[in-house]
Amino acid sequence: MDLVGFGYAALVTFGGIWGYKRKGSVPSLIAGLLFGFLAGYGAYRVSNDRRDVKLSLFTAFLLATIMGVRFKRSKKIMPAGLVAGLSLMMILRLVLLLL
Repeated sequence: MDLVGFGYAALVTFGGIWGYKRKGSVPSLIAGLLFGFLAGYGAYRVSNDRRDVKLSLFTAFLLATIMGVRFKRSKKIMPAGLVAGLSLMMILRLVLLLL
């Protein structure tokens, strides 16, 4: 079971819910739930087959890009910098799974 992947999915989902609770941002809630679902489903697929990392890798790459740009623009660690950093670590982990 890919506990790291499921943990990453939970953190992404929590980030969307946190953005909604803090500022009432509906787009943040929708994005958090969508990307959390994609990351969770990707973790499920990695749990069944260690080499099936395409969806997880795509989700982590997209989140790292989007949140990295937001972090660069705002210079705020929470939540943009945190999610961008975790996504980069997830990309590294998934690439190492393929080796």
